[in-house]
Amino acid sequence: MNKKISSTWILLSLAISAFAIGSTEFISVGIMPLLTKTFGISLVQGGLTVSIYATGIMFGAPILALLTNRWDRKKLLIGIMISFIIGNTLAALAPSFAILLAGRVIAALSHGIFMTIASLIAADVVAPNKRASAIAVMFTGLTVATITGVPIGTFIGNTFGWRLSFFFLVALGLVGLITNIILVPNELPLPKPTSVKGIWRILKQPQLLLILLITALGYGATFPVYTYLTTILNKNMNWSQNAIVIILIFYGVAVAVGNTLGGKWANKRPLTALLKMFVGLGVALVVMRFFINLHFLGLLAVMLLGLFAFMNVPGLQLYIVQLAEKYTPNEVPLASALNISAFNVGITLGSTIGGQAVAHNQLVNTPWLGVAMLVVGILLIGVLIKMENNVKVEDLDLENC
Repeated sequence: MNKKISSTWILLSLAISAFAIGSTEFISVGIMPLLTKTFGISLVQGGLTVSIYATGIMFGAPILALLTNRWDRKKLLIGIMISFIIGNTLAALAPSFAILLAGRVIAALSHGIFMTIASLIAADVVAPNKRASAIAVMFTGLTVATITGVPIGTFIGNTFGWRLSFFFLVALGLVGLITNIILVPNELPLPKPTSVKGIWRILKQPQLLLILLITALGYGATFPVYTYLTTILNKNMNWSQNAIVIILIFYGVAVAVGNTLGGKWANKRPLTALLKMFVGLGVALVVMRFFINLHFLGLLAVMLLGLFAFMNVPGLQLYIVQLAEKYTPNEVPLASALNISAFNVGITLGSTIGGQAVAHNQLVNTPWLGVAMLVVGILLIGVLIKMENNVKVEDLDLENC
């Protein structure tokens, strides 16, 4: 009974912190028109607030995972939230776009290491057959942020100025800091020691390398469109700024539903479930392309995209942990960190190629870029399924001998 209560409190504290961090990652999507106007930059340059953030997570997650591998988990979580607060304070006070980006990088480094250790803690405190659901609970903080944090931040920015949007994030960070101090136990198990060589041990395993590529392509496929969602809703679908705030709330609800379903479906056969989720996301992107210039049908396409956009996250994170436990058992935390990096490789790739399309006046065709990423990801899933089936056959033959 105590173990169950303890697990619940730990997952709650992680979800609260993830809410603060999740609100930060995509806040610039909602206030991008305000940022471009304030600093006199193009929409493509404004997209750097997404891609630079993702790049900070991409490099920061594995590096910080190595540096902090043996640090006390609770003290590390507290330090993460403090640096998160510092980064968003710098962004809120930024006198130039460059300083704003610097603040985003600091916040991104906090984000990367938080998601790395939080995923592992969530998976460790529940029964093995509930691990994907536990990761989904932790990631619920991110999805709730999409439902409420990002729209509220967007509303604050449109009403009182974008700087107060970042101060809103600072306030959320303070709440996350307090919940970490109160709810997280003082003694959490430390992972086994690892080193830089562990990265090579992971990458030379074909199955692990494949799932990292699949993560980048499948998760990143949403971002050629999502990075510019506010602009699409306003310019292409003719929704007002006030309506967009409400639309973002319902988009977040769709994301939360998709994330919960994705966690449940991935508990038993994550790879098969991921294949179906990728196909669903591909269909959503095709629908988005055909309805992108329509008012109400376009709105329905946005909701469908929200349902599938992040559905694959729990399964992707669970499967990398399962593969690491099988092939590189001493490098599980590092494998988790590399997968967090892969998520953000996908964000960087998706938002960057989406930006190139926007620069060439091809915003309406950004969904096709996501579809192209998914096609490659689906092919790689097929390869990985075949490899894993071959391994199972070999193991069975050995047992029979």
